[in-house]
Amino acid sequence: MRKPDEIALRFMGSPYDALDERSRRVARHVAGRSPIARNVAADFESTTIGQRAADRVASFGGSWAFVGLFAATMVAWVAVNAVLLMSRGTTFDPYPFILLNLFLSMLAAIQAPVILMSQNRHSERDRLNAEHDYEVNLKAELEIMLLHEKIDTLREKQWEELLTLQKEQLALLETLTGKGAGAE
Repeated sequence: MRKPDEIALRFMGSPYDALDERSRRVARHVAGRSPIARNVAADFESTTIGQRAADRVASFGGSWAFVGLFAATMVAWVAVNAVLLMSRGTTFDPYPFILLNLFLSMLAAIQAPVILMSQNRHSERDRLNAEHDYEVNLKAELEIMLLHEKIDTLREKQWEELLTLQKEQLALLETLTGKGAGAE
């Protein structure tokens, strides 16, 4: 069994102490013949109420249902104002719809940071996934290099055995041909 120091120096080209933490972890896993794969999504299952709310707001705010509901609300707002103008001669929000603009601005002011919080959390999860993928790929690469080394060692050993066997056969053949030539 190899040690992490040997793995690092031979296959990564650096002393173990000079490697970053991820590479050290990979070297330890390769040396210990232990799996490195893990469920990164499990790290994000424990979320706070605020994080779950941000995810729901972002999920709904980026959906066609939200766009449809938003358009329906705008049309209803304008329609109610038009009906009130025709029936009573006055509206609760006259034509430039300043109250509607205020509500839309407040919605945007609240919705944007909440969506950004959700996106930041997803970015963090993606970063952790990428780091984990790097570790798994590095370990796989090192394992392949170890397998190549083992196959090369086996092949060299077999060549040596084959050469030894061939030398023995040649010696036997010389003995047989020497005896056969002397008997004639």
